[in-house]
Amino acid sequence: MRYPPKALHGPLVKAAKYSSSPNLTMKNWRGKSTTYIVPLGFHNSRSFLVRIAIGTLLPNTFTIMQFFHSPFIASNTSSPTIISGSPSSSFGNSTLNLALTNFSSIISSGAILPTTFIPLTIFISSESIKEAKQLHSLSLKTGTFNLSPVSSRLVSLYTSQPINDLIYARSVFDTIQSPSLPLWNMMIKCYVENHRSHDAIRLFCDMLTEFPPDNFTLPCVVKGCSRLCAVEEGKQIHGFSTKLGFGFDKFVQSSLVSFYSKCGLLDCARKVFDKMGEKDLVTWNSLIDGYARSGDVETARKLFDEIPRRDSYSWTALLHGFSKSGKIEAARDVFDKMPTKNLVSWNAMINGYMRSGDFESACELFNTMPERNLITWNSIIAGYEVYGRFEEALSMFLRMLQEEEDDFIKPNNATFTSLISAVAASAILSTGKWVHSYMVKNGMAIDGVIGTLLIEMYSKCGSIESALTVFTSIHRKKLGHWNSVIVGLGMHGMADEALELFKKMQESGIKPNTVTFVGLLNAFSHVGYVKEAHLYFDFMVKKYGIEREIEHYGCLVDVLCRTGRLQEAKTVIEEMKIRPNKVILMSLLRGARMFVDTEIGEYAAHRLKELAPECYVALSNMYAAAGKWEKVSEVRETMKKKGIKKEAGWSLIERKGVIHRFIVGDRSHPQSEEIYAKLKEMREKLKAAGHVADTRQVLLRIEDEKEKEAELELHSERLAIAYGLINNNNDKSPIRVVKNLTVCNDCHSVTKFLSRIYQRDIIVRDNSRFHHFRDGLCSCNDFW
Repeated sequence: MRYPPKALHGPLVKAAKYSSSPNLTMKNWRGKSTTYIVPLGFHNSRSFLVRIAIGTLLPNTFTIMQFFHSPFIASNTSSPTIISGSPSSSFGNSTLNLALTNFSSIISSGAILPTTFIPLTIFISSESIKEAKQLHSLSLKTGTFNLSPVSSRLVSLYTSQPINDLIYARSVFDTIQSPSLPLWNMMIKCYVENHRSHDAIRLFCDMLTEFPPDNFTLPCVVKGCSRLCAVEEGKQIHGFSTKLGFGFDKFVQSSLVSFYSKCGLLDCARKVFDKMGEKDLVTWNSLIDGYARSGDVETARKLFDEIPRRDSYSWTALLHGFSKSGKIEAARDVFDKMPTKNLVSWNAMINGYMRSGDFESACELFNTMPERNLITWNSIIAGYEVYGRFEEALSMFLRMLQEEEDDFIKPNNATFTSLISAVAASAILSTGKWVHSYMVKNGMAIDGVIGTLLIEMYSKCGSIESALTVFTSIHRKKLGHWNSVIVGLGMHGMADEALELFKKMQESGIKPNTVTFVGLLNAFSHVGYVKEAHLYFDFMVKKYGIEREIEHYGCLVDVLCRTGRLQEAKTVIEEMKIRPNKVILMSLLRGARMFVDTEIGEYAAHRLKELAPECYVALSNMYAAAGKWEKVSEVRETMKKKGIKKEAGWSLIERKGVIHRFIVGDRSHPQSEEIYAKLKEMREKLKAAGHVADTRQVLLRIEDEKEKEAELELHSERLAIAYGLINNNNDKSPIRVVKNLTVCNDCHSVTKFLSRIYQRDIIVRDNSRFHHFRDGLCSCNDFW
């Protein structure tokens, strides 16, 4: 019989109820199945057996397998039961593969119709992209893909966790002939949640040709607009929702309050908020957070006091607002009053202290907090890096690796962004190589921003070769990567190589931007390429349509000043469309000192006095170089009255991960006795090699020439080089020194001699560029 008579439905219901029992075993099933099914003649009913599967009558995979292979049901008619299972079933890969194989053979034999695939897509819960693709493939083979339940379920599978593959989800969606509104909403929501809001908005526009949006669609799209800060688009959707009659829908209104708050349009947010009938906690928090982030902490506090009930987000939003606006004491007051302090609030408070430079309070909280996460560590490391405390940043990173190893907290891109920047600023090459190696070993992708930062780090650490190696290893080179290498080559005085790379960049189809030309012009400046500087200064506007900015003018003025064309540099400054900044005027003042042009120097100093108090030091040095000691006294008296102090010069050198810092005449180092003995040895060898001290570099009024020579011998970079010669004598690796001020003429000449005398490469980074000394020569060709 094809369909059982109505009178026989009772036994079927009993069979179904019994078979869904969690205590069902194969033995019990065999006994009861005879009682309920065989007498009714349904044991050969294909339809009935399929319905057993659809109704999830068999509780788990093991029972399904037993049922499939049992002597009672051995024909192909029973095979679909192995395929469906219940929503809670967990198929392993082998079981799923067997199910799909059996089902395909059953379809081929004609034992069942392809529509039986529907329960497969409804009830199987795939846990990997491989399983989802198998189901997708089978739906295409069996011709069931175009069935709405099947295609919808596939889209849902691809967009759900842990698969979450939007590319495959969209490919399925695009092949559906008439997607339903819920399906459109599903795709839009998935795009927004996966931070692909542009795609969400485009899909929303496509949907409008088929369906009007509902109160599920609109909040999703508004959320996408808020993530992009797409103000105009968000306003249009606001007006559209009002026309459609959703103006007072609480979900739409709540999303609009959040949108306007995140975009900083607080007046608009408040208007929507005030019109709302029912305000949930999320809406209150959105508005409080908006005011707090904009700096209007008083209004945020007023709303906070009015809110019917608060959660941890309410407190944290207010706390974040106070800390961001610099009101750290008020932030601490909020923090102390919080009924429950969660990890977010601890992080917000620590971040506030770090932003304000109160490292002691930040570390006190850090050491007492009950638990930490990666955000906590990143806040501490980034705070140290921003305030120039690079050694502490590196130390905190190592502490994180040691303390959090068991908690599986691993550094991410944000961690390495701060860390690499700290290494670059401190110029510790060995540490930089270790960080790079750690990233490679732990599978970090060396591309994007990280690739750019690594190139910059190696360039600033004096290893342009390593920077080029990183650049070469990046498969998909972006503009930032090209710019970083061009800037790095310029820092090392390799203008020809920078220009060649610029041409290759154009050949690869990458268009230059404003940063590209800053790097290129700076490279020309470091080698005195005046003609090329003028050429590309014009090219950037005429050929590439890039407007000149203050940095481009600065590079042109710098190359003119370095080559002694001070009057031409002055003309460029006076004809600039942009008001010159202190960097440009300081370049002119340094050029005046170098070429002893007091008239130009006084012109630059006069314009600089309000912009840069440090110009007095350069002005004093210029007068000293010209021998105008009365002027020197006047300038220094002015500095004394204004409380201006000359920046102390220092040089550092690293050995085995430890930084050794020296100042002029430093005797605090544990190896001072050895260092000064080495200085004496250096002096004797320099004299024997024919070096004559340039005592004009002594900017103090000292009459005795020997005293001047003794003064020069105590410069910080010479102490650092002496330390390097003592402690790096065996490995013959380059001696690397970092100096915070510009190398003086005499120290530059001495270092050239020392590189030949001791047959050692010496690399010095001053505040202008890199100097690579080898065999008595410098890479700058005495032009810096």
